[in-house]
Amino acid sequence: MSQPCVRAFLDQDSETFSYVIYDHSGGRAAVIDPVLDFNYHSGRTATTTAQQLVDFVREQSLTLEWILETHAHADHLSAAPFIQQQLGGRIAIGEHIRDVQGIFQRVFGLEKELLPDGSQFDYLFHDGEQFSVGELTVRVMHVPGHTPADVAYVVNEQAVFAGDTLFMPDVGTARCDFPGGSAERLYQSVQQLLALPDGTDIYVCHDYPKGREHECRTTVAQQKQHNIHVHDGISQDAFVTMRNERDATLAVPRLIVPSIQVNIRAGHLPEPDEQGRRYLKVPLNRL
Repeated sequence: MSQPCVRAFLDQDSETFSYVIYDHSGGRAAVIDPVLDFNYHSGRTATTTAQQLVDFVREQSLTLEWILETHAHADHLSAAPFIQQQLGGRIAIGEHIRDVQGIFQRVFGLEKELLPDGSQFDYLFHDGEQFSVGELTVRVMHVPGHTPADVAYVVNEQAVFAGDTLFMPDVGTARCDFPGGSAERLYQSVQQLLALPDGTDIYVCHDYPKGREHECRTTVAQQKQHNIHVHDGISQDAFVTMRNERDATLAVPRLIVPSIQVNIRAGHLPEPDEQGRRYLKVPLNRL
């Protein structure tokens, strides 16, 4: 089975990695976790970062089949609709996005027309489902904990795109204090990932380096040996205690208010009013 081709793109503002995965030049591709630029102070969006992915797909003469989200991100807005408009492809996420939509529809007091049924996405994956990207085979793993809806994408059983479930070994793991999060479930999800063969590449969605350059790829073996939160020998009880204590000290993500409202809509902005204006809500004393 051939090694998947992977091209990573870093959004410096949110320290998010987006990916184009493909079988070969001129072949088939998928985009994972694309980022929409957002200026919080002005409320303006831009597609500068996402355009880099579009340009690469075109330069490689690729046909885009999928735009994959690992979860409803709380730290950046998704550029999935822009990517789809430019290149086609289906926007997809795990089926438990319905749970996240229900939770945040209540938190933000969103319109009743926003049904928490996942219909905003083109496709919802279930745990264990397999699909193809050209000559690549992708397996979906439900890895909840950071949110109820997190999934990882295992490509050709050689590389896994882990979203926020795991970070680089010196950074650790994702927080679990968002509504619906669970440190217990995150630990169990991490164990699923670390049960993959040691040589499996793990591509992370974020990197927060201290004293080094940003990196996006590690391996199962490196995580088992060196992850500061979940290396071999760390029990679930010890991890849960550490994770909950650490989460209690973390600030709310800078872009959580716009990000969640947009991302549970598959990256679409809220519907405009009669004058064509779009608005986001700020819940007071809720987050």
